[in-house]
Amino acid sequence: MKRIHLHAFKISGVGHTAIGTWRNPYNQEHRYRDLDYWISTAQTLERGVFDSLFIADFPGLNDIYEGSADASLREAVAVPLNDPAMAVSAMAAATKHLGFALTASTTYEKPYSFARRMTTLDHLTGGRVGWNVVTSATASAARNLGLDRQVPHDERYAIADEFMDVVYKLWEGSWEDDAVIRDAAHGVYTDPAKVHPIGHSGRYFSVPDAFMCEPSPQRTPALFQAGASAAGQEFAVKHAEAVFLVGTDVKSLRKSTTETKKLAVARGRSTDDLKFIAGVSVVVAPTDEEAQAKFRQQLDYVSAEGTLVRHASLMQVDFGSIDIDAPLQYIDTDGIRSLLERFTVGDEDREWTPRQVGARLAESLGGIMIVGSPTTVADRLEQLLDDADIDGFNVYDNLPLRTLPDFVDLVVPELQRRKRVPTQYSADTLRGNITEGDRARLAQTHFGASHRRSGTAPVPAEPSIASVSA
Repeated sequence: MKRIHLHAFKISGVGHTAIGTWRNPYNQEHRYRDLDYWISTAQTLERGVFDSLFIADFPGLNDIYEGSADASLREAVAVPLNDPAMAVSAMAAATKHLGFALTASTTYEKPYSFARRMTTLDHLTGGRVGWNVVTSATASAARNLGLDRQVPHDERYAIADEFMDVVYKLWEGSWEDDAVIRDAAHGVYTDPAKVHPIGHSGRYFSVPDAFMCEPSPQRTPALFQAGASAAGQEFAVKHAEAVFLVGTDVKSLRKSTTETKKLAVARGRSTDDLKFIAGVSVVVAPTDEEAQAKFRQQLDYVSAEGTLVRHASLMQVDFGSIDIDAPLQYIDTDGIRSLLERFTVGDEDREWTPRQVGARLAESLGGIMIVGSPTTVADRLEQLLDDADIDGFNVYDNLPLRTLPDFVDLVVPELQRRKRVPTQYSADTLRGNITEGDRARLAQTHFGASHRRSGTAPVPAEPSIASVSA
């Protein structure tokens, strides 16, 4: 029986998947500033044998709607927002198995310093770090992070591809497995012959020297990707180990998995190398009637306008300056094209207006909506797994400190009873739990492994210090 992989979806701030619900008296999202909030969340997820806590991030303000950030500030649309990496060490210290998948942008990070930061976290967590690779579609990020203009959509993926080359060289190829020898008798901590400059000189990055960090348990963090445009799918089948899918119906999810798997095979990769994880919003209670009442209570606080503010920034379409009751048309933007495609050329059955898009996304709380008792929710999750041809779910945390505990306490036991979710972790690393094996490092067939030195260096010009001291 196919296992269901579980991840949880949050941001390190306010206003994520259910915009406007900060007004709900049950919502504790404002506690994102407190370590106890994160530690409690992590411990809850580990109790539910979740693979990871996936923390999204946005490097700029949502300021497309009506040409300013005013609406996003009023509605709390992903603002205020902290750095997602800062709480990971504290959460890791309070757990033993849960992974932490961090979002970081190849458009605005520097590969050398980023690789160092992720290796540090992989060491400190014992191999439980993942990276959601994004290229970022926020125009304000470009202005505030040193660029004169936003990088065009497809060029962002070209930058991302070279960024990946650099970090693979640093993580996989710079240090050999046995470079650190700690030979106190001869005064040698690291054998210089087993540490190699990567010599990268490309169109976007120049990184000539060796990496500063010794290899961490996973070397390369577990790799996630969420782009569903043509360029995004090409990137995913080359680099991703798990693909996050966002859709509000089975048809769009199935389309994404089918297209991506077909492309993976065409590029010489097995479909077994990729896990597909769909976003779901779940409202659960002991009975269907109680769950429906909880759902209605949550919907009372969802803001359709705030939802449009968020998606105006993601799609790079100013819904505040166009007729929101006219059919939405597809145009090539520098935003997330797959999101715009979903409500235009991607839906052959109907035309969508911006007002309808906002209402649909608001009512679904951002993903596929599932409401009911533990049995009803489990039935629906099993059906989605088969109908959409996916491997698991990214559970949206619409009411922090309530949504995820409800899911863990009510839904997970039912899924475990059906042998869909394990009762304990199968591996010590995030990659091992994602792949359902005990493999900590990239598969030999993964593109990143081509930068690997197979544990031994090429024949050195001079004998290594280790061999001389021996």
